[in-house]
Amino acid sequence: MATPTSLSDLRRARIARRVPRTLAELRGPESGVIRLPLSLAWSGLTEFDLDRPRLRMSCYRIVLAEGVQEDLTRFLNRALLTEMWPVLRTLVSRDIRDVWEATFPELKQDDQAVA
Repeated sequence: MATPTSLSDLRRARIARRVPRTLAELRGPESGVIRLPLSLAWSGLTEFDLDRPRLRMSCYRIVLAEGVQEDLTRFLNRALLTEMWPVLRTLVSRDIRDVWEATFPELKQDDQAVA
């Protein structure tokens, strides 16, 4: 008898299909105002000033949660993502965090360094 797949396993598989092969593919802007399409920012604010830390964090949360691979590479920036990851990882779902950290070990937090 096959083991049923958990809802979390299904979500993680869906997330893993969207993740780029390398962080170098994340070539989004480092500063300025970006406008997310309604397909991503469907519940409110669509313009985000990347020079304002809270708006930048909100933008990245939305793109990580809602974006397809093309959105991730278009709107996310490798340098910003790695800089923000220690906080951003606490704001996204466990499934998103686990998939991104498994795919990109450089994002994974050293538990001893956090303690």
